[in-house]
Amino acid sequence: MAVIRSTIDTQSTTYKENHAAMKERVATLKERLAEARDSRSEKSKARLAEQNKLSVRKRLDRLLDRNTPFLEVGALAAYGQYDKKVHAAGTVAGIGVIHGREVMIHANDPTIKGGTVYPLGVKKSLRCQTICMENNLPVVYLIDSGGAFLPLQSEIFPDVDDGGRIFYNQAVMSKMGIPQISAVMGLCTAGGAYIPAMSDEVVHVKGTGAIFLGGPPLVKAATGEEVSAEELGGADLHCRESGVSDYKAEDEAQALAMVRECVRQLPGGCRSELAREESQEPLYDPEELYGIVSHELKTPYDVKEIIARLVDGSDFHEFKPLYGSTLVCGFARIHGYPVGILGNNGILFSESALKATQFIQLCDRRGIPLVFLQNINGYIIGKAYEAGGITKDGHKMVNAVATASVPKFTVMVGASFGAGNYGMCGRAYSPRFLWTWPCHEIGVMGGEQAADVLVTVKNDQLTRQGQEPLSEEMVQQIKGPVVDAARKEGDAYYSTSNLWDDGIIDPVDTRTVLALSISAALNAPLRDDKEGFGVFRM
Repeated sequence: MAVIRSTIDTQSTTYKENHAAMKERVATLKERLAEARDSRSEKSKARLAEQNKLSVRKRLDRLLDRNTPFLEVGALAAYGQYDKKVHAAGTVAGIGVIHGREVMIHANDPTIKGGTVYPLGVKKSLRCQTICMENNLPVVYLIDSGGAFLPLQSEIFPDVDDGGRIFYNQAVMSKMGIPQISAVMGLCTAGGAYIPAMSDEVVHVKGTGAIFLGGPPLVKAATGEEVSAEELGGADLHCRESGVSDYKAEDEAQALAMVRECVRQLPGGCRSELAREESQEPLYDPEELYGIVSHELKTPYDVKEIIARLVDGSDFHEFKPLYGSTLVCGFARIHGYPVGILGNNGILFSESALKATQFIQLCDRRGIPLVFLQNINGYIIGKAYEAGGITKDGHKMVNAVATASVPKFTVMVGASFGAGNYGMCGRAYSPRFLWTWPCHEIGVMGGEQAADVLVTVKNDQLTRQGQEPLSEEMVQQIKGPVVDAARKEGDAYYSTSNLWDDGIIDPVDTRTVLALSISAALNAPLRDDKEGFGVFRM
């Protein structure tokens, strides 16, 4: 491999301006993550203490192996939505280690609306189950929920990707042989009762844990019967009589120890083998990424400068370095794992798309995971390029991305616009994990471009009707709202709030986050049994 020789001048004014801007964005990210993690009302914390319950983070501390990483997913889900207090969509979720084994954890946070499930909480649950199914990861549910948030029930209940899909997925996961273990640590009401009922093993906490399709108030309203939560669905009932639960725990500490034991007793998982080598640190300080990426997305930079600060020893074997230069492709290692990297160095031309297609095929045949570093405004447009076949060449790239069966990982390091989002493995193309940087922006196109398109279309209509074009005042009236909406909806926090990604990360952590993602993916086969790709048009 060839070592990338950085040409970045860390003393330049541009570098220092970029570094300061990114450092400020990272500081904002950390503030918002801390708020999502710790900001709870005194009332909710007091109620937790009265019930002798642990906070969701303390539950995780007792559940997971000490001094092991936790790859959190959707840490800022629902950010700024609902009443701005449904932090992380009401759940903490991510991949942790229990007795040396990687496991997905999905834990309700009872200090957020009593663990009530909001629409984005459903979406987050489904995302976690998708991660489990794609990567063959066991799942531990720490359940403490009052059920669906009824004022928004139409957004939770009826559709194919609503609440019922959670239980459908549980059945599919069971058929796939993916272990599911539940700890009943609070209320499991209505649909929430099905989560433990459809799990392989259930640990039930005495006194605070309860499973029932209808809680005491509903039972009284429907039948007139007065019954306590413990009598209706407590640990004694479900461990001794109904058989819904398997193990009775006297308190949460014992319950979490029992869950750890359940995981310890699982058959050994078969991990895929990659020719991993000893990890080496990059030659350059990862914090230099702050100064490399411009604080203005329209300003270009060399993606190889990013790669040099992510890969082992800054070694990068570039593929077709003289062809299709607006897309950089090549082989490298991240924490010893072999990867094929695709990074944007400008708009995608036919040559770039064809190079990507060939490179993806090579990696897929060789069983090498793919990493996409996405900073893309789209594919080139224009008469000459259409005549040259950009549409069918772009199709080849999109086809290869969609049908490659090796694990794919995407980091959005800048812009993500138009079909470039698809070609560079956006969410719709099922990367195993998709992470973003705080500078990330996303949309069909940039706000200014979208506004200009609308103005052009309107002026063309007026011309056909024999009328004068729009005045400058009318142009601004059209453009202003479009630009404002694009700025709001293209923002990284809007994206992560709606779970279009798995989380915003500090650029410095990218190398580690990718390595943890690759490690999780190795719990499943590297490739599927169906070799080959779809039809590539001539």
